[in-house]
Amino acid sequence: MSKSGTNSNISASQLEQGVLEESKPDTTLVDWDGDCDPTNPRNWPRHKKWAHIIILSILALITNMAPTMCAPGIQDIAADLDITSTTVSTLAITLYVLGIAIGPMFMSPLSEIYGRVPIYHAANVIFVAFIVGSALSQTAAQFMVFRFISGCAGGTPMALGGGTIADITTIQQRAASMALFSMGPLAGPVLGPLIGGFLAAGKGWRWTFWLLSILGGSFGSAALLIMRETHPKVILERKAAELRRITGNHKLQSKLAHPLSLRQVLFQVLIRPAILLFRSLILLIISLYVALVFGVMYLLFTTFTSVFEGQYGLSTSTSGLVYLGLGASLVGSMFLFNVMNGRMQVATPPSPENRLIPMIWFSPFVGLGLFVYGWTAYYKVHWIVPIFGTCLMGFGAFFVITPAQLYLIDVFGSQGAASALGANNLLRYAFSTFLPLAGPSMYSALNYGWGNSLLGFIALAFFPGPLLFYKYGHRLRAKSSADQL
Repeated sequence: MSKSGTNSNISASQLEQGVLEESKPDTTLVDWDGDCDPTNPRNWPRHKKWAHIIILSILALITNMAPTMCAPGIQDIAADLDITSTTVSTLAITLYVLGIAIGPMFMSPLSEIYGRVPIYHAANVIFVAFIVGSALSQTAAQFMVFRFISGCAGGTPMALGGGTIADITTIQQRAASMALFSMGPLAGPVLGPLIGGFLAAGKGWRWTFWLLSILGGSFGSAALLIMRETHPKVILERKAAELRRITGNHKLQSKLAHPLSLRQVLFQVLIRPAILLFRSLILLIISLYVALVFGVMYLLFTTFTSVFEGQYGLSTSTSGLVYLGLGASLVGSMFLFNVMNGRMQVATPPSPENRLIPMIWFSPFVGLGLFVYGWTAYYKVHWIVPIFGTCLMGFGAFFVITPAQLYLIDVFGSQGAASALGANNLLRYAFSTFLPLAGPSMYSALNYGWGNSLLGFIALAFFPGPLLFYKYGHRLRAKSSADQL
């Protein structure tokens, strides 16, 4: 009995000692110097945070102007470069978007190793160089290769910008920042052809690319002066390296360090989104919905010239003005979203499904806008009416795309959000590349009325998705989390 009691006492003593040892902090791990560490990007001054958000939003705007800025002058491009096929001329516009889908798949892993800021700068140099190449192209092959490579680099601000915003903002601050940042992919394709129409008519289509290179170079230089590294893993690894150098203690390691090599990170970034896409019903449905809406927007961007010049006799310069309908609705949607988001945070309990409320309310405007646009263009009703239809479509598109991004970030958390958004972006830009290729054939077979109505019905078919996720999403989220790799 005594022996048993002795063993019991020893075990208790050992257990107590083990608890005490576990409670001691690991002095070999390098972490932030408390909650108020000024080197932590979340503790930066407000003006410094907003300087980064604004410069990123402008870079995203410029790189998203590039897909459609040449759209009003596509007939001149086709004539100069001997392009005779309408499919090839449409692909000459949308091939840039395919680059946006593919390039970030390789840029994102590099940012995990070397930090976000060096990748931003390198990508901007590549973007400007190949935009200049597009301006100097003499053959269709040159033009399309340069378009694709410039798109690969141009997708970097969109791929890394969400991560940078997450690095420097809290959850409460994030909605306003993401709304401003989301204006790049939404307003860029609208503002681009508006400017491009006047440039193509006045200076020739090559000047659309010269202007893009000037803007990219100017704001890329501003980014070089303003931006600092925000990735917490990279910052702490640099801090640990500096402490090892100063102290000579080679056991010091960053708390966020991981042993993955660049090859392993690349494999994870390329494979994980695809697997996650097909394992998660939430991600699959939401991504398909966003991809359809984005693809339809690009189909409209690439066919506005033929519709308004062919149906209404507008000139190359004035045809760019028809994009203002979409642009005005997207800007208005951003302000409305910010007001609604602030009120919803107060009025509703915190839940990822609450992000879907604006989508449920306003997503039907996508289908309604397509019906109005298609049939009024078909019957040649005054040009202001089809433009009003594009306003409705753009309004609905904003409230599909922005809430979807925030919802996916909330559902998959910090560990899975990058993969979820990567899968979402891949589908979105793939649809934006290839769906517009069907535009000329579809309108030829179904006319503008039934062609756009078909797209509208497909968009409305996705409407039950957000409703079901709002009601049953809390059940599906557990499965989505379990399915993450």
